[in-house]
Formats: sequence, structure tokens, C-alpha cells
Amino acid sequence: MVTDTSASTSTRILVIDDEPQIRRFLDIGLRAQGYTVVQAETGQGGLEKLAALGADLVILDIGLPDMDGHEVLKALRQWSQVPVVMLSVRAGEQEKVAALDAGANDYVTKPFGTQELMARIRVLLRQNMPAQEAPTLFDDGHLRIDQARREVRLDGELITLGRKEYALLVLLLKHSGRVVTQPQILREIWGMTHTDDTHYIRILVGKLRLKLGDSPLKPRYIATEPGVGLRFLEGPQVTG
Repeated sequence: MVTDTSASTSTRILVIDDEPQIRRFLDIGLRAQGYTVVQAETGQGGLEKLAALGADLVILDIGLPDMDGHEVLKALRQWSQVPVVMLSVRAGEQEKVAALDAGANDYVTKPFGTQELMARIRVLLRQNMPAQEAPTLFDDGHLRIDQARREVRLDGELITLGRKEYALLVLLLKHSGRVVTQPQILREIWGMTHTDDTHYIRILVGKLRLKLGDSPLKPRYIATEPGVGLRFLEGPQVTG
């Protein structure tokens, strides 16, 4: 088997499938291509692992023992835009259209060829790579975040943010309108050794909200999704 040298062990793929032989087959094939593989045999287990560990791509079986794959996809899309490849023995056009309309990025019918699946995965991962864009400028007439200058102003007054406060603000702005999970925040700002230290986030976001004049009860910029993460509230004045 030819290994794709462009893959990296930092690229994590979550496989949600209740068939042990399919999980084993995918685990061997994906690891041979250099990917890190996480497995779950139920829909709920898959959602929990995605929230806790994150993933660069999800392979999701439609026929799961606890919940339909479409339900898993719907729940997942409420807080994540990770690429999803749906797997199913159902080859009907309506089934495929329903999955794609619900937010799946691709649909593969069982049985499938390893090389074709790997090619589809590579395409989705390339499409999902962050583009090299100009630093984001946010300005709603009250709060101005200028990443090019690394400058934050509130009503024209310069705000002094600590390194982690600024990093959290930029991370949330980068994913504006979408939930950034607690594990993702901890990995990005504190590193892999602090993925359970959720109290760090509470302390940091409290300091950041205070400096932005934001309220956790009636947030203007940073909203808390209890038990999941934080979300920067979308506004019309975000440009790149």
C-alpha cells in the first residue's frame, strides 16, 4: 500500500461505526496513510469523543445502534463544521441527497474501495485547510479588533489584553458564529497537557469579558454554550 506522505499524525479522523470489522478495516487503512484514528461504536459516543478530542474529519455510519446517523449529523452540525463522510449500505439517491442536504460533505456506499475512500478524504481535508488570508479586522463601531496591528479598542480607547486573553479573543473571532469547544480552547491556548482544566477557561473568559464590558447573562460578543464551549456572536462588520 502506498502511503500518502502529505498526511500527518496530527490529522485526526474520527470513525463512528458499530461494526468492529469496518472499524478495524478503516483503522488499518487510515493509519497506513499516516492519520491518527479515534473510534466510537455509538452515535452518542462519537459526539462525546468529537467534543473531547476534536477531529479534522469524521467518518459516520448511518446505521448506528443508539441513534440514526442523520441524527448524529444534525447534532454535530449545531456546533461543528468538521468535514463528514457518511457511510451506508443504502445506495438510493434520496438517501444520499438527504445526507448531503443535512450537512454531510460526502457519501460512500458500502462495500467501498480503500483507495477511493482515501482519495475522497484527501480532497475534503485539502478543502478544509485554512486559507492564507489577511489578518481579520472586526469593527462594529463599538469594539475594534485589528489583528494586523494586534490592537483592540473599545469606543476608541486602547484595551490592554494579556497574551492568553488576546489569543482567546482571536480564536473565537476566527470561528465567529460557531461554537469553539472547551477541549479545543484548552489545546490551542494552554496545550495538550491541560485538556481537562476547564476552570482555566472560566477564569480567562471572565477577565476578557470584564475588559470588553461584556456580560455573561446578556452577551454582546462572547456567549457561553454550557458544557460545550464559547461562541463569538456574529456581526456584520467582520472582514478579512
